[in-house]
Amino acid sequence: MEKLEERINRFVGHLRHLAEGDGENRGALADLRSGLGRAPAESPRLLKHVVPFLGERAHSADRWFYLVGALFGWHPRHEQGRSLAEGLGGLRQKGAISDSAGARFVALIASHPDDLPGRLREAIGLLRSNDIGLDWFQLLHDLTQWTHPDGYIQLKWARKFYRQARAPENNAA
Repeated sequence: MEKLEERINRFVGHLRHLAEGDGENRGALADLRSGLGRAPAESPRLLKHVVPFLGERAHSADRWFYLVGALFGWHPRHEQGRSLAEGLGGLRQKGAISDSAGARFVALIASHPDDLPGRLREAIGLLRSNDIGLDWFQLLHDLTQWTHPDGYIQLKWARKFYRQARAPENNAA
């Protein structure tokens, strides 16, 4: 049985392949985007790109594969090692987004899993509008751990956001 981490790596590798491809792959990205703001069952075009990477049995992480697939279709720019929090913190530090972004970031990391799709779409929209990529492997991995009782993902995101937001401009990523 394939482990979750292996499925994440294969799935995001597939997404990255689609982003690097030709016109046929642009159609696949449109299929993925069709899932934005919808439940997986409401987006049959999304299913063919996500279901092959899910486990044999339903898993609580499946919802994050659908979400990341749809978000990737909307913003298919991968940047190894740049977390969502670092990207947002860098935008705040550069003044590219308002100080209210800090409040939105707090709302993001305090989000119940059911509220994450909308908040992530907003956050990734900020990166998209500033042409900043993110590490999609890391985002998917983090989402699969979102409900961990220690909240270590939220703490990790906060550290990265606030460190990046306060970094001297020449160190901003």
